[in-house]
Amino acid sequence: MIPEQVRDTDRSLRRWLVNDAYPLWAERGFDEVHGGFQERLSRDGTVATDPRRARVQLRQIYCFARAPELGWTGDAQRLVTRGLDYFLTHYRRPDGLFRTVVAPDGKPLDDRAFLYDQAFVLLALAESQRVLGPLPRLVEAAASLRAKLYEHLKRVGPGFDSGVPEALPLLSNPHMHLLEATLSWKSVSDDPAWGTLADEIVSLALSRLIDPQTGALREVFDEQWAPVSGHDGRIVEPGHQFEWAWLLIQWSQGSDKRALEAAARLVDIGESHGVRRGVAINVLLDDFAVHDGNARLWPQTERLKAAVAMARLTGEPRYWSQTTRAAEGLQRYLNTEVSGLWHDRLKSDGQFVQEPAPASSFYHIVCAIGELAAAVNEPAAPNQAPHSRP
Repeated sequence: MIPEQVRDTDRSLRRWLVNDAYPLWAERGFDEVHGGFQERLSRDGTVATDPRRARVQLRQIYCFARAPELGWTGDAQRLVTRGLDYFLTHYRRPDGLFRTVVAPDGKPLDDRAFLYDQAFVLLALAESQRVLGPLPRLVEAAASLRAKLYEHLKRVGPGFDSGVPEALPLLSNPHMHLLEATLSWKSVSDDPAWGTLADEIVSLALSRLIDPQTGALREVFDEQWAPVSGHDGRIVEPGHQFEWAWLLIQWSQGSDKRALEAAARLVDIGESHGVRRGVAINVLLDDFAVHDGNARLWPQTERLKAAVAMARLTGEPRYWSQTTRAAEGLQRYLNTEVSGLWHDRLKSDGQFVQEPAPASSFYHIVCAIGELAAAVNEPAAPNQAPHSRP
């Protein structure tokens, strides 16, 4: 049974999202002159003009693609359509991959192609179908990009290079988002190639990315998928422990024991070692000592998603309690003078950094609120472990 406190939290977060965040970012966060989305909004809600990263455009497309199902009645279809048009016009490289940064008018500023960004292209194309329908051009664009990943970035053996031209070091984070994208495509497409790719990434995570001794997910690897020497090879990010757990639970559909045990351990590591003063902090080392005790917004959302996923999977009250605590941590970041904005960085002394609100965080917020809403409003069938759509 879902505690009433969790239901109250769901209502409060969705009310903030629908009444404050979506209207603000739809009005001020979209560039009606050039097209595309702004990188950030200042503390008073005015636009802070910056070069535009591919990942921000794609994340904002994702956010507005999910807006109708979460209760926003604005013109999400227009924003998704215009966002896609802007992105596909200005970011595509001649080789079929997508560059990482352009100017507001679309002029290329950084032509490198990162695996991280390509993963978000695939996610945005899949999620856009929530409001645009199963358009053949989106399906074809995703299949084409998937082929380009295998052509330009696929390694001999498991996984992908980090980008073009910077192949090394190998990174777990882009593979995490690529898994997220493939699971999204699996939910809207019967193309078996998406499942094959998802299975390969999960196999890589269970065999190479997760330390067999501690169960912790690491970040930076050499060309043999061994943690790099020195500090970078020791990094363990609490937010990514939670995020990988959420994805492994989705992938397993409640039936893969090894993946579910790994997910439970990742959540335990995040909660036991990565939460301080009620929030998930930025960085641990491989012995779980605190390396960066500051706390960005995004780990709070991943903590919430993982807690919800474990609660739905197991029904155990302790995970609903974790859900409540994670939501309380997130809500601290949403308490701003202009409602609909957020704080992004909480210092270890308990003070927020006063800076513009980055648009990139909206994707994390929307996904977390969506997962909580799905849990509250979509009860599992009797005697069946629940799961959620990415």
